Amino acid sequence: MGRGRKRKRRIVEDVTMTGIADKGQAVGRDAEGMVYFVKGAVPGDVIDVWVKKKRNSYRQGVVENFKSLSDLRVKPFCEHFGNCGGCKWQDLDYPSQLKYKNEAVLAAFNRIGHIEVKEHRPIIGCELTEVYRNKMEYSFSARRWVPQEELDAGGEVDFGPATGFHRAGAFNMVVQIEKCHLQDDLSNKIRNHVHELAMSEGWTFYNTKEHIGFLRNLLVRNTTLGDWLVVPILGEDLPEEREKLMTSLVETFPQLTSVYYVINQKMNDTTFDLPFHHYHGKKTITEKLGHINYQIGPKSFFQTNTTQAVRLFDQVAELANLKGDELVYDLYTGLGSIALYLADKCQKVVGIEEISAAIDDANTNKELNGIDNAYFEVGDCKKVFTSDFVQRHGHPDLIVVDPPRPGLHEDVVKMLGNTGVDRIIYVSCNPATQARDIALLEGQYTVEVIQPVDMFPHTHHIENIALLKRI
Repeated sequence: MGRGRKRKRRIVEDVTMTGIADKGQAVGRDAEGMVYFVKGAVPGDVIDVWVKKKRNSYRQGVVENFKSLSDLRVKPFCEHFGNCGGCKWQDLDYPSQLKYKNEAVLAAFNRIGHIEVKEHRPIIGCELTEVYRNKMEYSFSARRWVPQEELDAGGEVDFGPATGFHRAGAFNMVVQIEKCHLQDDLSNKIRNHVHELAMSEGWTFYNTKEHIGFLRNLLVRNTTLGDWLVVPILGEDLPEEREKLMTSLVETFPQLTSVYYVINQKMNDTTFDLPFHHYHGKKTITEKLGHINYQIGPKSFFQTNTTQAVRLFDQVAELANLKGDELVYDLYTGLGSIALYLADKCQKVVGIEEISAAIDDANTNKELNGIDNAYFEVGDCKKVFTSDFVQRHGHPDLIVVDPPRPGLHEDVVKMLGNTGVDRIIYVSCNPATQARDIALLEGQYTVEVIQPVDMFPHTHHIENIALLKRI
């Protein structure tokens, strides 16, 4: 009998937001001190919260009503803000974003790792808070996500195809994007052109439930040197339609340096295991970070914010404080970006990366820059980074680690301690897992410096560099 009864909405009044949290949530407390994670608020707002999830130590919910608005609020610059699943903090002024990101890094080290930090350097913000990305991945969907206000307005609603970004939590629908402010406007023109061409030709857009549809995804990359790479990812192998699409892209956009296509008929969107078919132009595009040139292909892993990547690498180089006679290990080297950046400052650098295509890129970039003291091995770090590896290459003076968001495998952490290396530089896109891993080295290393670097304005993401010194 109780199964069909509607649950009463639990509303908590006068919750003051004090900071930011993961996935675009604000965090705050009520009068009794209970912690709330809330979507739709910013620090400084006083709100009534509709509680959706209740836990012993916190509550999670959405804004039911604003009692007072924060002085830190600003007008979002994008018409899609709040609907698109990308930017989360366009309504919070950028200096405040930096302040709260900085606090998030400190909180990770203090509360998660319980780590004493000797020197905490001020966060390095972006000069460009728009048009800062060099890579965008758009999605095509047979069903458009429709905002509630459009539904409430009445009248006929078009649920038809859309090209843009998934709204958070709406895996089967896409928000139609007219203009994204995060990449050069040519990216918008390319995306909109493909959408308009598809609509005029009657091509099908991908249906994630039925796994059918011609247009599935679109990858657009560019460099500060003016190169552009475009990859339509197609859900069906239709030669006539594909040729018309590719020809149209090449003829309409002579700026394109490199054009590929991919046929993805799998149940998921990953493409690393699929062939990329080269269609037009060069096979790679070129980027320059500091003194190093990088050839970037469609599968290459590369820092998404070029300008901030230079600042990040410069900070790594400064903290490394190399004299020229050192042996450096670079774990999770990707296409060798950090390893090559440090190569002229040390005697030898050795990188490890699990993705073989990335190592191919690393070796290509090594030759491109005339570097003869960098060496790369393919494999999972937890399997390759062993005592045998150290015996073969020599005892390192410095180890740089730059793992993905989940952080280091416990075997890698253990091996770091076992090497007895004097210094470790840990670069992380997730300070929480970074602090967790560093805590496992307690008693062996001190944290001399942490240096946060903001790579992604208007998001909760933050990069952090930690310099560890052996006790």
